[in-house]
Amino acid sequence: MEIDLPDVVAEVKQQFARYEKALVTNDVAVLDELFRADSRTLRYGVGENLYGYDAIMAFRAARSPAGLMRRTEKTVITAYGRDTAVASTLFYRDTAPGKVGRQMQTWVRFPQGWKIVAAHVSVIDEPKDQKT
Repeated sequence: MEIDLPDVVAEVKQQFARYEKALVTNDVAVLDELFRADSRTLRYGVGENLYGYDAIMAFRAARSPAGLMRRTEKTVITAYGRDTAVASTLFYRDTAPGKVGRQMQTWVRFPQGWKIVAAHVSVIDEPKDQKT
């Protein structure tokens, strides 16, 4: 298996950037588009465990658009072959000083394009010895 084919990494970086823009601007239509419409798609959030595309869509539709701005750092995208990739990033919000968010997404290429099939988001106290 080839790891980190440049064209595949570039494609996933582009989709990850679309996701990030949609997240901070609360573009729910794009967020919904980027998750795989499947009952097996899941998203573990900071305060919720969402099983299935419908649950993820309902969460997004009900979420407040306030306070979504953030900055990301140390984003790593690793592609495994031509059709699977993992995107990992740290994120920071000015409204949560001393905290660091961690986000991981598994992306799979389908005939409809790249889709997130699993995501995990958590927030921890920023480790003192790992400040960026």
